[in-house]
Amino acid sequence: MSAPTTMRVFIPLTIRKRNGRPKIVPPADVVPETGGVDPHVLKAIAKAWSWRRKLEIGEAATLADVATAEGVTPAYAGRMLKLTYLAPPVLEKLLIARVPPAVSVKELAVAAELPWADQEASVFG
Repeated sequence: MSAPTTMRVFIPLTIRKRNGRPKIVPPADVVPETGGVDPHVLKAIAKAWSWRRKLEIGEAATLADVATAEGVTPAYAGRMLKLTYLAPPVLEKLLIARVPPAVSVKELAVAAELPWADQEASVFG
């Protein structure tokens, strides 16, 4: 009888933390169905615009009302609401071209405070 053969397979995966949880990130040449953009980023932008519309049309009087209705803290709601002030070219790259940002959602909110001309370089590196 011959000795059993062993095959070793190497898959270059990366483990990154997302929202405090480890997430396995596939290699760069494998593109997920979101086009490489983290679904949390897309969801955060959608929520921010929804909350902004609620405030604009009077469905909610204050940011605290939005936070209470959504079950989040007012500080979180305020930070996420900053995503509505991202520059149009940044939003186009994130939502239409599906270019993944080089920063987290929290850092994306900080980048929204920058002038529009500086945001693209800050978000995409």
